[in-house]
Amino acid sequence: MITPSLPQLTPEDARALQGRLRAEVGPGLSEKELDAVEARFGFTFAADHRVFLGAGLPRGGGWPDWRDGDPEELAERLRRPVEGVLFGVERNGFWHPAWAPKPSGAAEALRVARAELATVPQLVPVYSHRYLPGTAGEWGHPVLSVHQTDIIFYGNDLADYVRHEFTGGASSLMPRATVDFWSYFVNGGPGIDVTAPTPFTPYAVTAQEAVECLRMLAVERLIGRRHFPEQLIEAGLTALVLDVESESLPLLAGLTRAEHQQAGALFDRVLDELGLVEGLPVDDTDVPWEAARWELVRWWLLLIVRGSLDPGAGGDLITYDGWASLARPQVLRPLFDAVEAYNDWAAVRSGAREELASAIVREAERLLAGTWPGGQSSVERV
Repeated sequence: MITPSLPQLTPEDARALQGRLRAEVGPGLSEKELDAVEARFGFTFAADHRVFLGAGLPRGGGWPDWRDGDPEELAERLRRPVEGVLFGVERNGFWHPAWAPKPSGAAEALRVARAELATVPQLVPVYSHRYLPGTAGEWGHPVLSVHQTDIIFYGNDLADYVRHEFTGGASSLMPRATVDFWSYFVNGGPGIDVTAPTPFTPYAVTAQEAVECLRMLAVERLIGRRHFPEQLIEAGLTALVLDVESESLPLLAGLTRAEHQQAGALFDRVLDELGLVEGLPVDDTDVPWEAARWELVRWWLLLIVRGSLDPGAGGDLITYDGWASLARPQVLRPLFDAVEAYNDWAAVRSGAREELASAIVREAERLLAGTWPGGQSSVERV
């Protein structure tokens, strides 16, 4: 599978990406070594994954060492996505809609699920809990972040993922699902697709908050985030009810479902009439849309504290479009750690997620109560 909108990764491109990693990069795996890894562990690398590993082998931290790593540890990482789904079947009642009817007995349900999972494409670890479908000869699969059945997009393809996770840049292309089974989780199953519109509930009770919401939706668009037409219309209706004055606001708020395609243009007119366009951040630093991202991190933290954005979803969003894209600012490290703890497999297994979600909220409150670092070039990096 070759996706026309995503160029094939070349060895030169891969080496350029690896040159910006905060990791030691050893000699790349030869074709013979790559074949031997596939034969030993019983999977195949996708075509771009082979090119990446052939250009150089990142080592340390969360990078799998396919040359000298512990075979048992590598095998366990390969098993982890399937084991996570089986855990969901056993403990959380998960059942994929494409499977045969769920048996009433737990043991039989696990047996059937295991048999079904034996037929799905293998997920191969790229870094930490980020995975690529292991489909021989195919290019352009999105990278997935996998925590049991909490599975989200983390890059349009391998190159886009590396740029986003480690260099603070990402493509504006819309990710698309490529593997039916795993795509279920990011297209309607549990978990959050961080590239989808921000899943917040309306919160404005004053005209000032309504205008704030309109402005922040505009800031989201600056960094390439998209919105459902319903979100723009609802934001307009809220502002109208709270007596925000704009000639085009009643038109935006009154759009019918058949007129949803007009929402974007009317939203732009409302922004202009309210004088919000002139005050939007500009892209004038080495980090893409740095000031805009800091504003959004603060807004998303506010949404979490207000209860308008689920802590886990908001944490994933801030990790994706804040922490990673802002080159891992030290001030956000405690929040990042809280999100990682929330997504940790052991925490999910132990049923500790509710308390860990509260930890994300507490850290959001702490950040908002302190001196806000957004936009300062002196923010310490890690």
